[in-house]
Amino acid sequence: MPAPLVVLDSHALLKLLRDEPGADTVSQLLEKASQRDQPVHMTEVNYAEVQYIVRRKDGDTVWATIAGALSAAPIEFHPATRLLADIAAGFKARFRLSLADAFAAALAKEMKVELVTGDPEFKALEREIRIHWLK
Repeated sequence: MPAPLVVLDSHALLKLLRDEPGADTVSQLLEKASQRDQPVHMTEVNYAEVQYIVRRKDGDTVWATIAGALSAAPIEFHPATRLLADIAAGFKARFRLSLADAFAAALAKEMKVELVTGDPEFKALEREIRIHWLK
């Protein structure tokens, strides 16, 4: 299991929210982050992706409950700065991945930490960033 200083992508957080395979790993990361008072990291772009997926599939009421829980979770949300946008744009230009995935990869690269994901889109970036694959 990776150290608590990691970046979560949308896929990882959705695994946890839907209690899918890999949810235990994400839950343990958040628990360790809370115990050590050292948050895991995520971009606001990925937060938006999680929000629209939940709202579209489960509705606004479910999202409101999740949003409340996320505000108390040991996750530091990072804005889409110009630096992250430049790194994300470079990834998007060179690899086939979504813009939200490009931002998650950019944050992991900028922070020099592992990206926690199970999304196969990131396979192409294994030489660019460290990845902890959810199973």
